[in-house]
Amino acid sequence: MCQEHTSSADTKSPAVEPLATEEPYTDPPGTVRAALQRPYRPAQVREAVQRAVCERCRATHTPCDTGALADALLVASELTTNAILHGGGVTDVRVDVAGPGVRVSVSDRSTDLPVARPAAGPRERLTPGGHGWPIVCLLSREIRVRDLPAGGKCISALVPLP
Repeated sequence: MCQEHTSSADTKSPAVEPLATEEPYTDPPGTVRAALQRPYRPAQVREAVQRAVCERCRATHTPCDTGALADALLVASELTTNAILHGGGVTDVRVDVAGPGVRVSVSDRSTDLPVARPAAGPRERLTPGGHGWPIVCLLSREIRVRDLPAGGKCISALVPLP
């Protein structure tokens, strides 16, 4: 794994904010959130990221960096696809744009930590799959994995925006 795993038993400071809260959440100025409806699919999550990033660019009157947006879209797609293929399905998605970038948080039913496949030999390189987690690690400034109280995990990745 490319970052440290944080257990829900760690009470010092949670790695990621809870995905659903009972109390109202106050966002700092300039924060944009995207709401999604189930079922969560990679294309739907990519659209939410694009909408949130573009809305931030419009609100702050700054040009949208297409390279940074492409990175965020790829990370969102990979996290969602990995949750579907390896995590028992997506249980929640959150997209927040604030401060240094866009944070994409994807929750799934599995408690298994993501792992990168070992380097492949010449024949195995042609096999599809196994590239998503390394891509997420490469493009994200910060990655956190948090156990969820009801089971499963939440993976949160912060992709920098200029």
